[in-house]
Amino acid sequence: MKIHHIAIIGSNYEVSKKFYTETLGLKVVREVYREERQSYKLDLAIGDHYVIELFSFPNPPARPSRPEACGLRHLAFSVENVTEKRNELIGKGLSCEEIRIDEFTGKEFFFTQDPDQLPLEFYEM
Repeated sequence: MKIHHIAIIGSNYEVSKKFYTETLGLKVVREVYREERQSYKLDLAIGDHYVIELFSFPNPPARPSRPEACGLRHLAFSVENVTEKRNELIGKGLSCEEIRIDEFTGKEFFFTQDPDQLPLEFYEM
């Protein structure tokens, strides 16, 4: 078994689309507007690997709290160089936490968030 995709609902579709495509650099695979749901569905990939479905819905409820609410805690991306990725995202205007060291693996990681405050982790490969 392996993960097929992760679904994310953004409160502002255009802002989330710009964040995931321009800021994070994910590639658009397909974008459709579903009239019956008044909803966009944007399929995104990292390289050739389909990974995220970004949705819009009218008036979605806000996330209850961060990061310890029940449900998805955070979304993690593996990167070759944590410092370079952090500097790149800061250069694009994101607020990023300081780099930490995983006490069990010794690998570096840091957190930032998407436009809806979904915690995003960037973890050393």
